[in-house]
Amino acid sequence: MISMRYESIPITTDYIEANEGYSKLINQIIKYCDDGDYVVISETPISTAEGNLVDESEFNPGLIAFFLCEIWSKYLFGYVISPLIRDKKRTVNNLRHMPVEARNHKEFIYRRYGMKYALMPTSEAGVDLSNVTKQYVSPLPDNPDNSAFRIKRMIYESSKKDVHVMIIDTDACYELLGHKYTLLPKSIKCIKNSTGIYGYLLKSVSKKLGPTILASTIDEKCDKLISIASICEEVQLKSSDDFFDTVYSMQEKFNTGNIQITTEMLHEIKHIPAVILRIK
Repeated sequence: MISMRYESIPITTDYIEANEGYSKLINQIIKYCDDGDYVVISETPISTAEGNLVDESEFNPGLIAFFLCEIWSKYLFGYVISPLIRDKKRTVNNLRHMPVEARNHKEFIYRRYGMKYALMPTSEAGVDLSNVTKQYVSPLPDNPDNSAFRIKRMIYESSKKDVHVMIIDTDACYELLGHKYTLLPKSIKCIKNSTGIYGYLLKSVSKKLGPTILASTIDEKCDKLISIASICEEVQLKSSDDFFDTVYSMQEKFNTGNIQITTEMLHEIKHIPAVILRIK
């Protein structure tokens, strides 16, 4: 990580609901931002605000989804491959105890993204199951670049403050033999994307760099942008007792299955969808 002096400001909001738009987020950002600040935003509130959600209960699992869940992910990865490639113990345990709803999830992933992502045991295509209700999931924003530049423009129109906007995903990017890559289907140009299951298997012999950057309104060196994203992700983690990095952490918080999560529950907790980073 590149060394830099900075001030960080976590942005707290109420839960951003589907199709709500950016106003709740932008109103909080303009209270604290200055010209030249980096505004780093998580991808899920962007997708949710844009209404980019999918109800997986509408996807009836077929034989392929059944195999991918019950044989491929739960047993082959849960008991053989994931321990071999040194996945986290939590990941291994979650794979071994996959709920039946995971079959609907695999069916959606297979139909939308194809086998390269359906073969991934977890984090398929960056589709987020946390911070959403019932069996809804949040795919990556349709066009992260457009979203980032639109938010930048709206901040300027509301406050006359010219900031740099980045959209990031907590799913990591890696480096192998001097090449940066992510498992996700989208990223900024300096990070190779769409590696899917191949990237998943290679990550154990790669260097983990930090969150994947989906979009940036400023053309900076890749290492600097990844450093900024890493700092902001750490600020999010430290500033919130309710940072849901996975659907399982959300289930633990509410002591219920994810299909029982309601909008009212998500309104009860503090959300930090963005962090302002001011480099000195």
